Amino acid sequence: MTQIEGVTLLPTQRTSAHRHVQVQKTRAPFSLRCGALLIDYIILMAIVAFSTLIARMMGGGARTAGSSAETAAWFLVVLVAVVNFGLLPGWRGQTLGKWATGLRIERSNGHGLTIGRAFLRHFAGYPASILTLGIGFLIAVFSPRGRALEDLIADTVVVRDELVALEGAGS
Repeated sequence: MTQIEGVTLLPTQRTSAHRHVQVQKTRAPFSLRCGALLIDYIILMAIVAFSTLIARMMGGGARTAGSSAETAAWFLVVLVAVVNFGLLPGWRGQTLGKWATGLRIERSNGHGLTIGRAFLRHFAGYPASILTLGIGFLIAVFSPRGRALEDLIADTVVVRDELVALEGAGS
């Protein structure tokens, strides 16, 4: 793995032997990135599946009620997508999938993500990666910093924080 940046942290609890821990930002493995994206889309498709089930249960003679439920579900999907792919990464640097897999999106210079850059990454970068028949996603496998097309477009990088105990620190 490629180390991107290291920061030394002191423990929050006092003990007789002080132990120093270093947080290393490493490039996110491609498999974890795929897993995070899969989680994000499973959340969206679960809303669609659940709403379709509700619409079918309301079916029978109430065709307009079922149609209303499906319309409301698509509105909810768009709302969840905007929050998950635009607002959450802009505020926290993580979508729900990246949070679940322990990944974080940040600027390539190490600064946090803004909402505008998160929207650029997800709503312009992802479609660009899809329109290249997935090659935009595969670029991350061969890029030295693990950056896919959406990362190059938005000047971002996906990282994973790993705690590493420093040798000979404390005892």
